[in-house]
Amino acid sequence: MAGIYIHIPFCKKACTYCDFHFSTSMKYVEEMTDAICKELVQKKSRATDQIGSIYFGGGTPSVLPDHALAKIFDTLTRHYSISSDAEITIEANPDDLNAQKIRALKQLPVNRFSIGIQSFFEEDLRWMNRAHNVQEAEECIKRSQDAGFENLTIDLIYGYPLLTDQKWLSNINKAIEFQTPHISAYSLTVEPRTALASAIKRGKQTPVNDEQSADQFLTLIDKLSSAGFQHYEISNFSQPGKYAVHNTNYWRGVSYIGIGPSAHGFDGHTRYLNVANNALYLRDMDQGKLPETIEQLDIYDRFNEYIMTSLRTMWGTDLDQVMRNFGSEFHKDTLKHIKPFVEKKWLSQQDNQLTLTTDGKLFADHIASELFLIPEDHQQ
Repeated sequence: MAGIYIHIPFCKKACTYCDFHFSTSMKYVEEMTDAICKELVQKKSRATDQIGSIYFGGGTPSVLPDHALAKIFDTLTRHYSISSDAEITIEANPDDLNAQKIRALKQLPVNRFSIGIQSFFEEDLRWMNRAHNVQEAEECIKRSQDAGFENLTIDLIYGYPLLTDQKWLSNINKAIEFQTPHISAYSLTVEPRTALASAIKRGKQTPVNDEQSADQFLTLIDKLSSAGFQHYEISNFSQPGKYAVHNTNYWRGVSYIGIGPSAHGFDGHTRYLNVANNALYLRDMDQGKLPETIEQLDIYDRFNEYIMTSLRTMWGTDLDQVMRNFGSEFHKDTLKHIKPFVEKKWLSQQDNQLTLTTDGKLFADHIASELFLIPEDHQQ
């Protein structure tokens, strides 16, 4: 079943490390809500299958007023065929998930929260410029569970200078104690044009230590695996069968529709990229134009995308699928390029499935890039 991703481009504060598209001004929230609803209507013909997942990302979707979320859901239910057991996720910050907000979300079809905890240490949250505090982080998880939202995932970040190994272990143990069925954990990446990148460049912040990140990643794998979690994607862990439907479909190449500024969609052969500018998005939608760039993917693009996404998962890359979908030349080249990584024990080959070993997970992006193919590889 297909998915829908809806990007809500508003946040209360700008986290120092974040390079996602958002605005800290809520001035045009009503206009943005109307534009998102218009785009949903205009793109409904792209939904050639029933909708199995809806994901509100951002930004911070939980900052939207209750009536704005209700309006979007009304548009969704009137114009799309949504499965009765669809996974419907909303990303939320802990400070937004007060009792009133949770009651309001309970009245909507939302059945899953993705909560941006990041850390259970006050000084770390201040360093990140997060809008919430530790008390809000802990209370919102309990409050959500008490309200019947058991399908929760919480986000954590590791690999930043303030995070000692002892603090990281404490964060992991705290996350396990809350008994959420899903945990996402991301290594801090210093992206250009962020406050953190600027501070490091000016010597105001300590650079990220790759060795620290690697060690903390391995600690994460060990502790969550011991607690019964499956490491089903590089940054994602879940109790058996509790995988994130929307994200898993993305890694498996299932089509989805992208709605909102900076959102992108994919139908297997074409990628649709929305403009990452609120004003331009609103202008185009007001004029009845879709604010998107269309990118036709050739066979090399599709192959590389398959390698990049599939290799990140515990299901891995299916060499039979490479043969079926891309042909013998791609299959032959893949077999040739994986040899050094199999020898290093970074890749495991069982029958026709390729998966990353624990050591290989430390080099996932590098391995994938070495398996990518370009037209010149097949020119005589």
